[in-house]
Formats: sequence, structure tokens, C-alpha cells
Amino acid sequence: MYVHVPAMRGQLGSRTYYSCLMPLSAVPQMFKFTDWSEVTPEAREQRVLNTKRIPELANYILENEDDYLFASITASYKGEPIYSELQNGGDGSLGMLKLRLGDEFIINDGQHRCAGIAEAIKKNPLIGDHTISVLLFPYENTDRVQQMFSDLNRYVEKTSKSLDILFDKRDPFSIATMFALDRVEVFKQLTEKVNMALKSKDTKLFTLAALYDANRELLKGYENADIEENANRLVEFWSSVAEHMPDWKDVLTRFKTSVELRAEKISAHSTVLRALGGLGSELMKDPDWKQRLAGLEKIDWSKKNSDWENVCIIANSVVSNRQARAATKTYIKAKLGMPLTKAEASVNEVSTIVASLKQAGVTFPVDQASSN
Repeated sequence: MYVHVPAMRGQLGSRTYYSCLMPLSAVPQMFKFTDWSEVTPEAREQRVLNTKRIPELANYILENEDDYLFASITASYKGEPIYSELQNGGDGSLGMLKLRLGDEFIINDGQHRCAGIAEAIKKNPLIGDHTISVLLFPYENTDRVQQMFSDLNRYVEKTSKSLDILFDKRDPFSIATMFALDRVEVFKQLTEKVNMALKSKDTKLFTLAALYDANRELLKGYENADIEENANRLVEFWSSVAEHMPDWKDVLTRFKTSVELRAEKISAHSTVLRALGGLGSELMKDPDWKQRLAGLEKIDWSKKNSDWENVCIIANSVVSNRQARAATKTYIKAKLGMPLTKAEASVNEVSTIVASLKQAGVTFPVDQASSN
């Protein structure tokens, strides 16, 4: 049995290859997945399939059936495809490719895409009529397919998280974040939208990636809410926060440079931004939450403040791991007079913070009813 697909014949270097359109229904029939984990690394012709990625790719197809997009699959064929030139096809570059079912194809690039397609077809066979472009090269030997894998992946550069957020029109959190960014002046003027990290002399204070993560924290419990409603919630919260962050205002009004602020204080660090987002989801349940935010002005954000040692500053460096974010959030909550959960008041890192605050004369309630 054969599969007939329209194709173009081309030349790359010394090799003839075919570019064809293949129905998605043919993908699970034509491309088989080898368990490369049972083969020595030196003998593998592809990396080991990461099965955890398959549901994510399948869901991407199923949730966006009208506008999903995939790059071409590249594979090497071990059989002998039959190419028939179209009549009046000019130089013979247009034709039909006849592929035998059962012939072996080694996927050089796109095995996770193929696995995701196969999984999606099981749940919705109708997408089997869609087509994907496939580049087919002749199989030569293991060394050749290994080199192809290396060549195809060596110069691929992953886009930054910030750029992904900027361009993503499907993710409701990305949409809400961009809406808020455009309406909160300090974010509009001082957010780096492309790069994942700020450069040493960057004029910006925040990255879009850090703001997005903070917004995910802030919108916990509102994942299914209307996008516009969430966007307005973000604008209201961050506008109120910005009113009580004089450090941000100093950079916005050019009284101080972003380089100076980052060198002296932690107030614009991603750890603080995410901590503020996390406590915001709790704070906004309080009718007087805007008044509580005034306490932000009393916090000493200086890196020289010993309170930050072992909270979000370790060995004189600001850290942004999960423990640092949790400890920073608890510190700020205490400073704002917000109730701490039992978990926050009991963990070792936070106990140290609580003890130091008590020694400094700071008092705050502990929410005995909460176990979170």
C-alpha cells in the first residue's frame, strides 16, 4: 500500500530531497517512534522522546483547531520513494511522491510534533484531513542522521519568555498583562519587553517576564474570570502599589536612574515584584486594602538593610528562588499588618523573619483559622 502526496523535488548541497504535504492522518502510520532509551547514546539516531510533552502539544492542537501552527517535519527515508513529475511541470520540480506504508522513516526534527499529532487524532479524527509539510531526505547511515540532528538544532535559539508573552494572543494572562502594562505608567515606561533579563546599564526597571509571573500570582483564583475583568484588576492593584513605591517614581521622573536604584535597593527586583503579586491576591479581599498599601512606604528596601539577609539576599546577592519569594512575601505582609497563615508562621525561614520583626518592635496578627 502506498500514500500519494504532492511534492516538490529540490537540491541541498549534493543531496536531492522532497518537500511534500502530508495529511495528519498519515503521520502515525508513516512515522514510528523508537525507544532510544534502550540504545546506547552513541548509537542513537534521535533523542529520547519526552512523553510529558505529548499531552501539551496535543491539547495545543485540539484547543486551537482553527489556527494552530507547526513547522515542517524533517525525516530520512530508508525505502525508495517513487517520484512522478507532473505533466507540463516545467523543470520537473513539481510532482507526486509515492511512499510505501511500512517503509522506515527516521525523524530528524519534529518527533514530539508527530507524537502530539498522533495523540490529537485519537481524540478528534477529523483533524486527520489537515496537512503538514514534511521534508524527506535519503537515509545514508547513523553518522549522517546524527549530523543532521546536530545541524538542525545547533543554531536554534529559544525565544525569550518576555518576547513569547509579548507576541502571545492566546494566553489570557498575557493579554491581561499587556493591557495593564499599557495603563500603568511606571510599567509602560520602565518595562523591558523583549529580553529575559536586564542588562547592567539597562534604563528599564522590570522585565515583561517578571511582571507576567507576578500577575499570575495576583490572579490566583481568577483563572476563569473574564480577561477584561482581570486586566482591570491588575491595573487597579499595580496603580495603587505604584503610588506607595517612591523608588519607582524616582526613576519614572528621572530623579534617579534605574542603574542607581538596582545597585542600591531591591524594590524593583523580580523577587519583590512577585512577592507583591502574591500578597495582592490576598490583600484585595480586604475592603481597606488600598489603605494598607501605604505601609509599603515605610519598608526599607535598601540592600544594606540587614532584615533582607537570608530572606532574599544571600551572600550579598539578591536571589529569586521560591523560598526567597515566599519569605519576601511574608516579610511584606507582616510590615503591612496582614494576617499570616499558619504555614507562613511555622516554616523555619519565616520564623526567623517573624522573630527579627518582633525584636524590632513590629507586631502583627496570625490568622489561626488558615492552614494555607
